[in-house]
Amino acid sequence: MIESRIKAIVRDVHDFPKPGIVFKDITPILKDPLLCGEITAALAAQLVGVEIDVVAGIESRGFLFGPALAQLLNVPFIPIRKKGKLPYKTLQQSYDLEYGNAVIEMHEDALLPGQKVLIHDDLLATGGTVVAASKLIQQLDAEVAAYSFIISLDFLNGAARLSPYTGQVFSLAAY
Repeated sequence: MIESRIKAIVRDVHDFPKPGIVFKDITPILKDPLLCGEITAALAAQLVGVEIDVVAGIESRGFLFGPALAQLLNVPFIPIRKKGKLPYKTLQQSYDLEYGNAVIEMHEDALLPGQKVLIHDDLLATGGTVVAASKLIQQLDAEVAAYSFIISLDFLNGAARLSPYTGQVFSLAAY
């Protein structure tokens, strides 16, 4: 089962990025190309029946599987990045973190009105970054079709914050 394989390889890093946080490090997964392929296939399998025109990946760990997932789904990939990292005209959305605030951006021509967007990131925690990404997508009159994550920290109730955008929230491993 993919969930048990993911949990067996993901590493807990205590007190990162600040004291009291237990960071779920997915980088050990990247050393296993077979598992990477199985994760991408499992993410795509969860989306059968969901209409998706574009995959949007959130910087930076959403870039690890997001492009491969987009390729497998045969749709474009667009990056949602931290402020100041995109070269063209952008839209911005600020959001709060447990330890401050941040701004993410997307190119102003990244989406067409009405496009159905899958937002992908490696991990769903409180949902703050993903809500900000959803607001960016709405600024371009596009629609959040679904969310996909490798890991969800269900005890933080992040999925509840996503329900105003769509009820389609998928993950492969829940903690």
